Amino acid sequence: MVHLLWESVVQHAGQEDMTTMKRHRHTPEQIVRKLREGERLLNEGKEITEVVRHLEIAESTWNRWRAQYGGMKADEAKRLRQLEAENARLKKLLAEAELDKSMLKELAEGNF
Repeated sequence: MVHLLWESVVQHAGQEDMTTMKRHRHTPEQIVRKLREGERLLNEGKEITEVVRHLEIAESTWNRWRAQYGGMKADEAKRLRQLEAENARLKKLLAEAELDKSMLKELAEGNF
């Protein structure tokens, strides 16, 4: 599932250029697929600028994806994303528990 996050109109020297850029969220499976396709194109001798244009992503996105997902299979990337979400949820629960603990400690000491 791809979500449209923003659309912008670019202006150059007072003229309106009707070029719009769409930003999408990619699933881990889509990212791994695009990385594989990009690697194949690079191995065929294409330049990185041509590859990212073909994949419809920015070069910075390509570099970030390679650092994060390079060498992974689609199911591994999906599992990584799930673990990151679970980790964030557990950190939030821990922070809430620590806050509750702190409040109870203050109440027990009578410093409210």
